Amino acid sequence: MSKKNISRLRRARKTRSKVRFKDIHRLTVFRSSMHIYAQVMLNDGSEVVTSASSNESEVKGPNNGNIDTASKVGRLIAERALEKGIKQVAFDRSGYKFHGRVKALAMAAREAGLSF
Repeated sequence: MSKKNISRLRRARKTRSKVRFKDIHRLTVFRSSMHIYAQVMLNDGSEVVTSASSNESEVKGPNNGNIDTASKVGRLIAERALEKGIKQVAFDRSGYKFHGRVKALAMAAREAGLSF
């Protein structure tokens, strides 16, 4: 594994250990070069409550790896979480820096009604 990926996984482990002590659901983000994925899960990670991704037909467009698509995924995950009765989550960025697509997803989820 590359040093960059090892560092990202270390940061992710550190964040998840802190989130585990809180008793709220966790909004987890994964980004690849082509798509972005978001899941709301229990704080220990044992069960996924709802999910959204840029692979879905509602969001899919000609370019799925950009900031606009990440914003759409953020709004979609917030709507689905609110339908399940989840209003507050802990944001788990999986070790990624909080900028670009990750930031766009988080801001769109906040605007749609999730608080973290």
